Amino acid sequence: MTTATAQAHPNIAFIKYWGNRDAGLRLPVNGSISMNLDGLFTKTTVSFQPSLAVDELIINGREVTGKGLERVSFILDLVRQKSGVKAQAEVISENNFPTGAGVASSAAAFAALALAATKAAGLNWTEAQVSRLARLGSGSASRSIPAGFVEWKMGSGDEDSYAVSIAPPEYWALADCVVLVSSSHKGTGSTEGHALASTSPFQVVRVADSTRRLDICRQAILERDFDLLGAIIQQDSDMMHAVMITSQPGLFYWEPATLGVMTAVRQWQSGGVQVAYTIDAGPNVHVICPQAISKSIAENLRSLPGVNSVLITGVGGAAHLIP
Repeated sequence: MTTATAQAHPNIAFIKYWGNRDAGLRLPVNGSISMNLDGLFTKTTVSFQPSLAVDELIINGREVTGKGLERVSFILDLVRQKSGVKAQAEVISENNFPTGAGVASSAAAFAALALAATKAAGLNWTEAQVSRLARLGSGSASRSIPAGFVEWKMGSGDEDSYAVSIAPPEYWALADCVVLVSSSHKGTGSTEGHALASTSPFQVVRVADSTRRLDICRQAILERDFDLLGAIIQQDSDMMHAVMITSQPGLFYWEPATLGVMTAVRQWQSGGVQVAYTIDAGPNVHVICPQAISKSIAENLRSLPGVNSVLITGVGGAAHLIP
């Protein structure tokens, strides 16, 4: 029996991934930039066991079958092909944050799975190779492999579409105040949503403008320019949700409380506060700010109607093995 355990953080995309040019390989229509979220994690243990007849998946103490298991077995099959390991695997995974509600649970899950599975199978892969493998399970999982502030290069194909670190966690003391307005599982998952992106007339414009937004975001991180960062991440988030809302059928992830948080953040900005929002495929809002003011921002957010709770996270490190 060969076993390995890995831990990975979810990430929040500053420049969003929405839409694939190759759905099977999860090759994106544009590059993306994100920040790993410290304090939130998925821990996954993979053990290849000759006694098992089929792969087994247990998430937060519950056995998972069907599509969830199929996605995991797909990654395990690739690892078995590359390593020559024949045995089926038991995969035990735990999150310390809500699954499927706009906090990138699949990103952390497939990053941890990719790292644990390759190690358990005896493969000593580079960070880029593990990022590519994670991408095949969930596109944004490629970004949860490197540390800190991360860019996923769209690449020309499978070989060069992986994520790299732009700056380490300690480079810029930012915080993400994750505003939970709903912990229920979203109706339409990201995989289905990506397939609808091209049905929106706004997607062409969003993709055509992506290089400009990537350049501004990268520059803002490297120069630690919060005003520049805040403006571009908010615009990028609004653009992605415009695509979602105008897809056929339309995807509307926001709750009334989501809009309330967005409105409050814009008001605080007009008063000179360094704060900005970004929203993934779900109702919860990620409010980015300098770490020094994160506690007061979180307090203000908790007082807004419809806000269930606020998690404060810093900048997270790379996916890593746990001895």
